[in-house]
This record gives sequence, C-alpha cells and structure tokens, in this order.
Amino acid sequence: MLEDTIAAIATPLGEGGLAVVRLSGPQALAVAERCFAPVGKTSRKPTDAPTHTLHYGRIVRNGRVVDEVLCAVMRAPRTYTREDTVEITCHGGLLAAKGVLDAVLESGARLAEPGEFTKRAFLNGRLDLAQAEAVADLIHARTELALAAAHEQLAGKLSRRVNQLRDDLLHVLAHVEAHIDFPEEDIEPDTREQLERRLERGIAFMDELLRTANEGRILRRGIRAAIVGRPNAGKSSLLNQLLGHDRAIVSPIPGTTRDTIEETANIRGLPIVFVDTAGLREARDPIEAEGIRRSHESVARAELILHVLDASEPLSEEDEKFLADFAAKKRILVRNKTDLPPRWDAEALRARFDGNAPPVVNVSCLTGEGLEALKDAIKQLVWSGEIRAEMLEVMINSRHQDALRRGREATLRSLEALRGGLHLELVALDLRLAVNAVGEVVGKTYTEDLLDAIFSQFCIGK
Repeated sequence: MLEDTIAAIATPLGEGGLAVVRLSGPQALAVAERCFAPVGKTSRKPTDAPTHTLHYGRIVRNGRVVDEVLCAVMRAPRTYTREDTVEITCHGGLLAAKGVLDAVLESGARLAEPGEFTKRAFLNGRLDLAQAEAVADLIHARTELALAAAHEQLAGKLSRRVNQLRDDLLHVLAHVEAHIDFPEEDIEPDTREQLERRLERGIAFMDELLRTANEGRILRRGIRAAIVGRPNAGKSSLLNQLLGHDRAIVSPIPGTTRDTIEETANIRGLPIVFVDTAGLREARDPIEAEGIRRSHESVARAELILHVLDASEPLSEEDEKFLADFAAKKRILVRNKTDLPPRWDAEALRARFDGNAPPVVNVSCLTGEGLEALKDAIKQLVWSGEIRAEMLEVMINSRHQDALRRGREATLRSLEALRGGLHLELVALDLRLAVNAVGEVVGKTYTEDLLDAIFSQFCIGK
C-alpha cells in the first residue's frame, strides 16, 4: 500500500474561498508535475522545487486550464505522512476542487481511503495509534475541553505513560523468562518482592486510567439528554433557551412538536446532545403517534432526562405517571413557568422522594431566569468534581478501555501466580498477554482489522 501515491480533497466539500487537494507517496512530486504548470520566473516544477516551498501556477487537464493554484512541495521525511507530499490550494467549490482532484488522479495517483494519510503517518512511525486517534478527536471536538483533551493526547501525554507501563511489564517478563531459561536458579526473595511491587504499581496505574473512561467518553461523544413532559409544559422553549437560538417551533397549541429534534450545546464545557421530544400523551392522529413512538425511543436511549413540569398548573395524572416512569433514570425536574403564580410547591415535591429526590430547578423559559442554575445542575449530575487540566492528559476512549481491562486482568493473574509460587511459565504466559494488550493502546501490537476499524472512521483526506 505504501508504494502507491494517494490523493484526496482535504477540505470539507461545499462552497468556500479555498480548497486543498493533498497528495502523498513516493511519486507525489512526479504526479503533481504532470498536471501543474508553473507560472512566473520564481515558480518551479515540483520535482525541481526545494522542500517546503510554495509555487504559483495552473492545473492543466487535457490541455485545458482547470484552475489557478498554489502548489506546496514538502519532501520526506519532514511531512505529515513522512512521505513526499504535495498540497494544491485551489479555489473553493465543488467543481473547482473536483476538477483539480480529477487531474491529479489522471496523472497517476489513486483516491485515498478514509483516514489513509493518518494511517500512513502511523505506519511510517510519525504517530502512534493513540496519537492517530487524537487527530480524529481534534476534528470532531465540540467543546474547548474536548479540544484540549485531544491536543494532550496528540502531544503524546497518554502515550508516554502507557509506554512506561509497557516497559515495566516487559522488565518483569524479562526477569521471569531469564529464570525459566535457568530453572536451577530460584528468584531471590528481594527480587521477587521488587517484581511483585512493579506489577502492583502497573495494576494501580491501569485502574487510574480506567477511571477516566467515562469522562473521556463524555468529552468525545457527549451525553444524550431527553427533554420530556406532557404537552405544552415548555419543552421546546427550554430547548431554545439552552441552545441560545430558536430551533424548535413554540406554540401554545399542545402537540406542536411532532418529531424528535436533536441539537448539541456546550454546557459548562461538556457537549450535551439535547433531544426535544413530542409531548407524551395519547396520540390524536397517525403523525403524532409516530412522533410519540420516536420520543419513547429517545427516552430509552437517553443518559439524562430533563423532565419539564408546568408550575402554573396542578400536577396532572400524566405528570405523576412520568415521575414514576422515569424513576430509574438519571434526571432533573425542571419546574418551568415560575414567572406565573405557582400552583404547587417544589419542596413538597422533593419531600415525596424520601431523601432521594432528583434535583429540582426552577426556571422561566419566558424570561430566562434559572437557566444558569439548570446548566450547573446538568454539569454536576453528568460530571462529578472539578475538570482539571491534568485529567485531560490521560482520558482514554472505549478501545483503550477494552485493551487496558484485558491487560489488567492478565497482570493480576501474573501477580497472583508469582505470589502463589506457581510455575514461572504460567506467570510469563499472562505477562505476555498483558504486554500485548497494553501495546494495543499505542499500536505496538495491532492487526490489520484493528487499523481498518480505526481509520475507517476518519474522513477522506485525513
């Protein structure tokens, strides 16, 4: 694969001021030269150009000028992929960028697969696997905290600590295998104690990393929060207030929302995917019935419920039913319309839960009062404690979590076998499994299927 020269549009498709077509591979300069015509005394052909220089010219296809461009020439190894690389900056727009890409492909390149540029950076040793995943996290970050966490991982903060863990496990494995080769020599008590302590530290460190998995998942994927309640309680108004703009239609007529609406908002640095649902009631027509069915699906998938209650009207049978139905869910009771004369008391509602009451927040979607307190309540329920800078350095994802769990289990078995005086080959067997599992995090151990699964999630051009 690395013998091919690949090309792709590296900027989002659509209209814009500029677009970039990227080439990488052993023939990147030669391919670019077949379709790039330099203009002016200082512009050079790509094969003649010094590294990291920019040249003005035109892309020519079948004798016809496709576009005026700037051609950046970057020679290996000081490139993103550690291969010869050319980046052609043309005018934005679907036709202009596609025309340049077609000219490049006809000149000898092939279209890149999703994530193939970053995959080559990994295979050529510029990035490890955890850093490569951070590139995707960087692109998809929806809050500043998520962006900061991706930058820390891309900088290698997680990789350095995982590599140190792997080195410690390898150190123990080397000692064990040395004694397997010379069975007549027992491990000295002091040495055995040191090896056990090293394994204990490794297990403790893996436990520390595994505790960050939930926070890492929240920053990368967000939390789904379903806004539910009976019709006309103010669900759509609440969504609009949380988003800061009018996204859902607001009407005093019950049943206005016929379908679920999803939007992501930055709540105290956390990406929260709010889902406005159709009012949960008996449907009046087939369209409303479908909306209510989708609402029930959204509630089932939601990790947080914002149950909107109308403070200006007595609690209805529907309200009581929803209070019981959502009891097993993590939830916040949003007491809306507090700008109107109240018909029921929040403290009386809290008292009904026997000391296990969910947060009750008073808001007015008309005036915006109470919205900041609601945002604080959401953050406190989703993420306990402060968000510290050092936490962002080592937040693992679900793939890391799976690998570290397997590594921890194998390390624990090795430690127990060592303490129990079992045959050293059993200790070594589990240690090898632990080393391989930990190595998966940074790509010291990988399979083609694993790489395909990771890089297929990238966009083409990255």
